[in-house]
Amino acid sequence: MFKLTPLILAILLPACSLFTPGMHMKADNNLSELDVPVMKNGTMVKEKTRIVPITADLIIERENSRLQAVNNLPPVDISKAAYRIGPQDRLQITVWEHPELNDPGNEKIMPELAGKVVDENGELYYPYVGSIPVAGKTVSEVRTELTHELSKYFKKVKLDVRVLSFQSHRAAIVGEVKMPGVQAMTETPLTVAEAISRAGGVTADADMSNVALARDGKSYKIDVLSLYAKGKSTQNLLLKDGDVLYVPDHKDNKVLVMGEVGRQQALQINKGKLSLSQALAEAYGFDLNTSKPEAVYVIRPGDMNPEIFQLNAGSPDAMILADQFALQAHDTVFVDTAGVTQWSRVLNQILPGSFTSMMSLAATHGF
Repeated sequence: MFKLTPLILAILLPACSLFTPGMHMKADNNLSELDVPVMKNGTMVKEKTRIVPITADLIIERENSRLQAVNNLPPVDISKAAYRIGPQDRLQITVWEHPELNDPGNEKIMPELAGKVVDENGELYYPYVGSIPVAGKTVSEVRTELTHELSKYFKKVKLDVRVLSFQSHRAAIVGEVKMPGVQAMTETPLTVAEAISRAGGVTADADMSNVALARDGKSYKIDVLSLYAKGKSTQNLLLKDGDVLYVPDHKDNKVLVMGEVGRQQALQINKGKLSLSQALAEAYGFDLNTSKPEAVYVIRPGDMNPEIFQLNAGSPDAMILADQFALQAHDTVFVDTAGVTQWSRVLNQILPGSFTSMMSLAATHGF
């Protein structure tokens, strides 16, 4: 029986170079095996990706960067919440005890056509006063200015100013809301929550944790879910003219779990959060017979800026790091294969199909 072993090895060893069952993560000097496309200085290049260990320092660094991004949102300035008059707004000006000013010529005008329109230059014409600049001013400021000017011609002037038609300031809300479209800004401050409410609320497919605000050529991420669930008012930004609020679809927010786990599958990120430990648990953990816990990888394609992270889960307390490592949409979690398992799978591919022929060959040679 011992004489058979060299023959079997002589046949099996060359076979190892022909059969490489399953996937295996290879790394050289903590770099990926393959070159991948990377965007650098506006140009696409190819290079290997560095494999970064998942440590407490890495988690702290990433969390601080996330908090800094949240704090970089434009501040909610309540002092700017008052409506500012602009071109194409229609104002109704009522001067008490002076009907000749309110209805010159005793004309009957339709309510929607009443009042005076601010011209493209932001100016308003009014009898006796002439043209005055009103763009950028509040209703209260225009009332004060008109009162001052008319007091030059009349005694004890009392007047009221209100906006009949809001036309100058608009913001758009698109994506997963029930009534997407352009919304006019009125005397009620248009915040993120107000805009979503006017749009009929979000749909069932909305990703409220990753709402995007496009403003002045920049994009800001807003966590509307934390606004609703935790009352984080810093996320309830005051919208301004030209803003576009986009509520994305959550159905594409998935993480793929592969390799030596109980069940390979795609996991949905619910409410914007999924940790590495949760993903492994959802996949029924490591396969105890075939996995290599020291080699758990998170492969993140990024926006043409790929990253690869490695967790050494050989010790149970590494699950603390896994629980604090947040996954992102399109991440791939890969649990590598133990070396003995790779060898076993080579044997399984060769045996038992070739086992009979090997035994016959051994009998022929008298082993």
